[in-house]
Amino acid sequence: MTTRLTVLLTLLLAPALSNIRAAGPVPAPELARSVDRLIHGELRAAEVEVTPLTTDNDFLRRVALDLTGQLPSPQDVTLFGIDPRSDKRNRVISQLLESPAFATHLARYWRDVIFSRATEVRSRLMQPTFEKWMETQISEGRGWDQITHDLLTASGDVRENGATALMFAQGGTAAELAAETSRIFLGIQIQCANCHDHPTDHWKRVQFHQLAAYFPRVRVRPVRDSTPRTFEVVSFNSSRRTRNRPNPLENIDGLFRRFDRNRDNRLTKAEVARTSMAGLFNRILTRVDTNKDGALSRDELKQLPPPGGNNRRTETEHFMPDLDNPSSRGQKVQPVLFATGRRAKSDLDDISRRTALANHVTSSNNPWFAQAFVNRVWSELLGEGFTTPIDDMGPGRPISHPRALKLLSEDFVANGHDIKRLYQVITVTETYQRQIRAHDPAKTGPPFAAASPTRLQADQLYNALARVLGFSDQSSTRRLSRPGNGNQGMRRGRANGRALFGQLFGFDPSTPQEDITGTVPQALYLMNSTTLNTLIRARGNTRLARILRNFPDDKDAVSELYLLVLSREPSKNEQKICREYLAEVGDRNEAFEDLMWSLLNSSEFLSKR
Repeated sequence: MTTRLTVLLTLLLAPALSNIRAAGPVPAPELARSVDRLIHGELRAAEVEVTPLTTDNDFLRRVALDLTGQLPSPQDVTLFGIDPRSDKRNRVISQLLESPAFATHLARYWRDVIFSRATEVRSRLMQPTFEKWMETQISEGRGWDQITHDLLTASGDVRENGATALMFAQGGTAAELAAETSRIFLGIQIQCANCHDHPTDHWKRVQFHQLAAYFPRVRVRPVRDSTPRTFEVVSFNSSRRTRNRPNPLENIDGLFRRFDRNRDNRLTKAEVARTSMAGLFNRILTRVDTNKDGALSRDELKQLPPPGGNNRRTETEHFMPDLDNPSSRGQKVQPVLFATGRRAKSDLDDISRRTALANHVTSSNNPWFAQAFVNRVWSELLGEGFTTPIDDMGPGRPISHPRALKLLSEDFVANGHDIKRLYQVITVTETYQRQIRAHDPAKTGPPFAAASPTRLQADQLYNALARVLGFSDQSSTRRLSRPGNGNQGMRRGRANGRALFGQLFGFDPSTPQEDITGTVPQALYLMNSTTLNTLIRARGNTRLARILRNFPDDKDAVSELYLLVLSREPSKNEQKICREYLAEVGDRNEAFEDLMWSLLNSSEFLSKR
C-alpha cells in the first residue's frame, strides 16, 4: 500500500516539479518590464513627465556604443531603420552582446576603473595583460563574483597573470588595497576611516584597519634579470625565524643602556660594531643625524618614521597606528569585513586570508556586492546611477528607485552574477531607451524620466574616429604629440596610438557625468590635429573623398556624411544649411571638408545621445 501511494504521489507531483525546473530565470524582457513599472510608478507619483522612446537611429547608435564601444556602420543604420519587426531592438541587443567587441569594450572599461586611481605608476606596464585577461573572462561568461575572486587572490608575474592588476596598481599596500576593494567591489568609500571614524557613515576607524588586515602579507617586487622588465605579486608569510624577531629600534632607552658604553647619550659606529645594530646604523645616520656629528642621540632616533604606523614591509600582521603615540607599534587587528561582520581565522597565510576576503565580499549574503555592480552598470548605461557617486553608496546615502535597484540586484545574484544578462535586462528597458531631454535645474524629482547625454569614453571616441576616418590599431601606429602651437596630431611613432589617445581623453569612469568636462588640449587636438585634418581631406583615398566620388549629388553626399559621422539622416533644416554653405563657398571639396570637420567637433558626435 505504501509503495502504491508513493508511486501515485510521484505521478501527481511530477508535472509540477517539471514546471518548476523548466521555469528557469525570468526572461530578460519580462524582468525589464517589471523594472520599468517600478520606475514609472515613482515618476508618476512625483508627477514627472517621461519622454517617449528615442528614434531607431539614436537607439542603435546609443546601444552600439554602450555594448561594443563602436559606432554602427551607415549600412547597419539603414537596415535597422527599414526592419519592420516589432522586436528588432531586442534582437540587435542580443546580437551586440554576442559580439566579441562586447568583451573588448568591457575589458577596457575595467582597465580604466582599476588603473585610474593606481598609486603604483609602474603598474601601467601591465595594462595590455589585464585587458587580454579581462576580455577572456567576459568572453567565457564568467560571473562577476568569479572575476572578483581572482582579482583579490591573484599572484604571479604581472606580465603573465592579468588578475594581478589590482594588487600591482596599489603596490601591494594594505591600506590602499583596502580602500580600493571597498570602493570597487562594495561601492563604499571607507578610506577616510584610515585616520578617524567616518564623518558621514557609521563606519569606525578600526573597521577600515580590519579590512586592511587581509592584505599585510602581499608584496610586489621586481623580477630579477627579467627582459623586458617585469614585477611579481608574491606572499610574504611569517616564519619561525621572523615571527618573534624583536625590532631593535622599538626600545630606544634599551638601545642606549646596551650600546652607549661611555654613557655620553650618543651612539657611534664604533660602539655598535659587531652588534645587531651594525647593519642599520649607517642607513639611520644618513636620515636623522641632524647635527652631522656622526653620532645618534635619543631625540634623533625618535625622528625615525614609526615602524607600526607605516606597516613596515617586514611585518606580516596589520597594526592600527596609535595617533596619540606615533612611536608605538600600534594595535594589532584581525581581518574582518566591515560590511557584513564576517571574520577570517587567525594566523592564516596570505592566500588563505585573501581567499577568505573574496568569499566574504562575493557572498550572496552580502547585498553591497551585487548592488555596487548593478549601480555601476546602470550609471554607465543611463548616465546616472541609483546613487551618486556610484562608488560611494554608503548606508546613509539616498537611493533613487530603491525597489528597482533591489529587483535588479536580486536577479543578478540569482543568475550567478551574469554580466551579460544584466546588460541585456537594462538595455531592453524603456527607461534606457527614452529620448534625451534638457536638464532643468529648477525642477526636482526622481531621475530616469529621460535619457541623459554622456561624454564618450576615450576608447569609444577613438573607435568612432577610426570608423569615420578609416584607420585601425593594426594599420596605424600613431601617437599624440604634446599640446601646443595648434599642431597636436597623431604622428607615426613606436607608441601605441590608442594608449596615448587615452592619456589625453581618458577619465576615471567612476566620476559623475556632471563633473566630466572637455579640456582645452582635447578641443585643440580635435580642431587642429594635422593627422585628423589630413584624414578629412576630400582628395585621395579618404572616406570623404570616396563619398564625394560615389555621390555626385550634393544632397545624397550630405546624407551619406551624416550617416557616417552621426549615424542618422540630416533633418530638412540641416540639409538647407548645408546646401546654402556649399553655394556660399563655391568649392565642393573645401565645403565638404568644413562640414565633416564641424560634425566631428560637434557635441553630438562627442557624446552618447
